[in-house]
Amino acid sequence: MRSVYAKILIWAFLTLTISMVLFFFISREIELRLGAGAVFHTTLELELAQTRALYETQGGAAAAEFLARVNHEMGWRCVVLDSANHDVTTGNDRADLRALLNGRWDHPVGIPGGIAVGVQSPDRRYALVVQAAFSFDPWTTLPYYGLILLTLAALCWPMAYHIYSPLRSLARTFDRFGHGDLSIRGHSRRRDEIGDLARSFDRMADRIETLLTAERRLLQDVSHELRSPLARLSFAAALLNTEPNREKAKERIGKEVGRLTTLVNSLLEMTRAEGDPASRERKDIRLDRLLRDVAEDCSVEAIAHSCNLTLDIHDEITVSGDEELLRRAVENVIRNAIRYSPAGETIDVRLSAAPGAAKVEVRDRGPGVPENQLAQIFQPFFRVDDSRTNATGGVGLGLTIAMRAVKLHNGTIEAKNVAPGLLVTIELPPIARV
Repeated sequence: MRSVYAKILIWAFLTLTISMVLFFFISREIELRLGAGAVFHTTLELELAQTRALYETQGGAAAAEFLARVNHEMGWRCVVLDSANHDVTTGNDRADLRALLNGRWDHPVGIPGGIAVGVQSPDRRYALVVQAAFSFDPWTTLPYYGLILLTLAALCWPMAYHIYSPLRSLARTFDRFGHGDLSIRGHSRRRDEIGDLARSFDRMADRIETLLTAERRLLQDVSHELRSPLARLSFAAALLNTEPNREKAKERIGKEVGRLTTLVNSLLEMTRAEGDPASRERKDIRLDRLLRDVAEDCSVEAIAHSCNLTLDIHDEITVSGDEELLRRAVENVIRNAIRYSPAGETIDVRLSAAPGAAKVEVRDRGPGVPENQLAQIFQPFFRVDDSRTNATGGVGLGLTIAMRAVKLHNGTIEAKNVAPGLLVTIELPPIARV
């Protein structure tokens, strides 16, 4: 049987039924004892003593008359036996009566239609055996036992439901999680083993969701992140045929190939970092140098879009973190600004030291973003409708990747309209001046 609920109920009912059967027989035994042993014992001893006295002094007829009167008044059948098992009033052999008791003197014995009980004289010469009508109809007590059984069953049902209900809820949660609903959780407030099970599942589900989400993002990130290096590589290959300085063009191609390799590795590393942030190796990074390198790499795209890229770096700032992840974050923000910047405009990249943080600001002079959509531009695949042109391209993952990389460094990233254009600000703690 697979239902825990049914198992609990059946077990409880079996236990109660067995208890009721035992209680039934115990009650009957007690009733027999109370109804025969305690009531008859003293009376029977007196009757035996009086019958013996009459028999020994006046003979069997007097004893028979006395016993007949007792049987009539009490509704009993009394027989007094001598040591040879003969009836003292008739002389008949009544060994059957002594065998009926089977040596259980002063203790009632059930017989058809009633009970039999016997007592002996102190000298064991005489014995009195009484057969009395005594009916015990179990059917008259069954309603009471049934009421007890129903009451206990009603008390057991909430207990069984209390155990079964959270297990059924957990089973539904497991099933939904197994069918792809990674956000489902148990959220149990119980403090028993079932609650511990639910909380263990929640922790496991959090971990699995993080890992699966990171793996899914990897495919999105690879397709997005490879586009710009491949475009630069194609541009450098085209220059190889027209550039007077072929060595410089070859150097650019080699650099872009190396960047592609590094990019793929960094995407894999970022996916692992999101699955287990504690595994990242953090080190001191010169943020000013990193910005200059990124700006130089992005200058090719800026030229292709007929816009200018300017740097405003006055401080040498060191931050703690993963260099490649930070490079990806800054590069995606700058590339996003280049993509939406009008031809002939300038993109400003500024690095400054704010209280307790390093601040990187990237401003373009494009159309900006509607105020009600500013918070959405960091969501995967989000695109402002007016910016969907063949010229801008992109699939809406650049700022998402930047946000994840910044958050892995316990930093913040936000965007706001500055009329004209969009200003994206990254803050990274902690900072240290070199």
